[in-house]
Amino acid sequence: MKVILLENIKRVGSIGEIIDVKRGFARNFLIANKKALYASKENINQVEKIKTQLSKKDSEKKQEAKKIAEKINKKEFFVKKLSTENKELYGSVKPTEISKLIKEKEKLDITPSMIQPIKEIKSLGKFKVKVSLHSEIDAEIHIVVESAEAIQ
Repeated sequence: MKVILLENIKRVGSIGEIIDVKRGFARNFLIANKKALYASKENINQVEKIKTQLSKKDSEKKQEAKKIAEKINKKEFFVKKLSTENKELYGSVKPTEISKLIKEKEKLDITPSMIQPIKEIKSLGKFKVKVSLHSEIDAEIHIVVESAEAIQ
């Protein structure tokens, strides 16, 4: 299915580009999230007219992402979790938990879908986590998981 992109999307394409993607991806993600339009003649003409506006919006998003990246890049966030004697956690640290942590500490609104742990956080220690803020800008934070003493 051919669609026209309305914003830069990592590993997919850039603004105004006409790409061929699977029907489900186009319908359920790109078009549903207003990231693309069907590639009809009318839509192609419409996108050509508003391409500069879309580029301006994208550059504004990129500037905002740079500011956020400067604030959180290489920062450490501490999480206390219950653990076994083997330093393994009961459960794991999920992206939703990390996004809440960033919101509390830094007052930044980062969605869980932007957070990509390099490996699953299932034990005590220090872990690198990648935060995709924009199709071209990533930040790296460190999650330090400490043992929370069991309350008896």
